[in-house]
Amino acid sequence: MQQLIYFFRKFKYFLFFLLLQCIALILIFNNLNFHKSKYVTSANAVSSSLYHQAFNISEYFSLKNVNNELLLENTYLRNRLRQKQKTTTLSDSTFVDTLKYFQKYTFSSAKIINNNFTKAFNFLTLNKGRNDSLDKEMAVVNGKGIIGITETVSPNYTRVQSVLNKNSKLNARLRNSRYFGSLKWDGRDYKILQLTDIPRQALVKIGDTVETDGKSTIFPEGILIGKVVGINNDAAVDNVIDVKLFNDMSNIGPVYVIKNLHKYEIKQIENIANE
Repeated sequence: MQQLIYFFRKFKYFLFFLLLQCIALILIFNNLNFHKSKYVTSANAVSSSLYHQAFNISEYFSLKNVNNELLLENTYLRNRLRQKQKTTTLSDSTFVDTLKYFQKYTFSSAKIINNNFTKAFNFLTLNKGRNDSLDKEMAVVNGKGIIGITETVSPNYTRVQSVLNKNSKLNARLRNSRYFGSLKWDGRDYKILQLTDIPRQALVKIGDTVETDGKSTIFPEGILIGKVVGINNDAAVDNVIDVKLFNDMSNIGPVYVIKNLHKYEIKQIENIANE
């Protein structure tokens, strides 16, 4: 204790100088927009770099789980490809040309280097950004279902608004009945989301599958979300349905970022229709 008191007495002027310096920097960053923007940009770059280093270490110890996920996903994709080969009567070259002509979405792989799921407003960080053709308002998914939507993009990193974010609102439908509504999160259980605006005449059963309805320019149609685990019939007009995510948001491996090639064309025609 005496040594601590001696330390403060010996360096009291230097410590006082540091205190004043911190106060001055806080006032500058809070009141001057230019300095504030530079600080935020630098802080994001540093934190993203630290996240990347931490992710590289943790990734090494989770290779077995990642490989199992990739194996299951590759099996699913091979089965889908086999079904497509059985149903088409076109030649290989014609089939490839036809796919390119009608292609609406492109998929880019990425890795999550930081993941929050315990807060009310959660975000994820991807190890790719504008240099990899990523942009705002792009869907982020994996083999099990939806994860979120890209929000902020830098040259090398992307911040994703998680589905576990109270500001998140997605279009979703019941696979068995095609009724659609809004998918939200109440901020409680990170495994359960709420599907609202489903009409009362919709036949909803425990275990029904919920998926994206394709009515937005972000998510393609039919991306898995989860299954119905609870139905609240106390709502006045519509049901509030609890949906358990297929994804375990606390343990996510590789992801895919989906780009809608028709997005701007759709928005342009919709803006003309609204004028």
